[in-house]
Amino acid sequence: MHPAFSVIFLTTLIGVGQGLFLALMTGQSYAAVGLVTVSNPNEFYAYGSVTALLFLIGGLIASFFHLGRPERAWRSAARWRTSWLSREVIVLPIFMLLVFVYGMLHFIGWDPNILGAEQPLQGQLSLFVGILGMVACFALFICTAMIYACMKFLQEWYSPLTVINYIVLGGASGFTLATLHASVYEPGLTQLFGVWATIITLVALVTRLASLYRNTRIKHKSTIQSAIGVRHSSIDQKTQGMMGGSFNTREFFHGASQIWYRSVRWIFLILTFPLTLALLWAGLETGNGLFLALAFVSQYLGLIAERWFFFAQANHPQNMYYQSI
Repeated sequence: MHPAFSVIFLTTLIGVGQGLFLALMTGQSYAAVGLVTVSNPNEFYAYGSVTALLFLIGGLIASFFHLGRPERAWRSAARWRTSWLSREVIVLPIFMLLVFVYGMLHFIGWDPNILGAEQPLQGQLSLFVGILGMVACFALFICTAMIYACMKFLQEWYSPLTVINYIVLGGASGFTLATLHASVYEPGLTQLFGVWATIITLVALVTRLASLYRNTRIKHKSTIQSAIGVRHSSIDQKTQGMMGGSFNTREFFHGASQIWYRSVRWIFLILTFPLTLALLWAGLETGNGLFLALAFVSQYLGLIAERWFFFAQANHPQNMYYQSI
């Protein structure tokens, strides 16, 4: 498939925002049961929520560049009963609203213990809002991934690994950013987020390698006979019937050389995983925030390459006809 950069930035940016929010809720949950102490919770969670919202808004803005008629964007929510895209369009603003409310509760410092317990265990209003936000966050991950995972005719995408990879890759980038965020606003949580970022990144490496291995062993169901609707046992294609390009040749094939196509795979594997982990561990060991910032930049650039490869690797059955010459 042809990788659209608007969709690449949409999925990677909102993935960072989702992962960062999950990291904030992880930190608050640890603090809620006394495993960690947050010295300045209002500033830490409020600024973290603002950062997550900025990434979500950035992804939302990127999505409009993929629309032929942006003024009709509201219609995309009309098919929510059958369309995962419509469900994503509905869940995204709900999640953004919950992140905004969560951040505002911390920003204004109004976070009552609604259960009335004297212990800090777990009556804070922000915690309950955060739990709702986590539900919306995972629902958004599923909706976004299922847009692609539900397509049976694109066998590279039609797998549970597609959903898993969207979740763990978004979570990895969010926790890596949370490590940087903690180093600035709450140094005591830097190690916590760094450990989780490492774990999730390693899990993401395993699941992404599994999907790459699976896709190299796919036996495609489509043939040149099924592509053109002719069932003769011997077909020799001489031309695709046109001298110039068309919508079919532009939108269903990445158009890159095989050298570039193979290089992108190694680029995203190196940037997203080993280089990110090396920079992350260097930052945790030395306490230097520059290494943590470089770790996030490396991982995000790797995710852009990963998402390009994700789209480019999907082999639409029509390409058996339009791209063979």
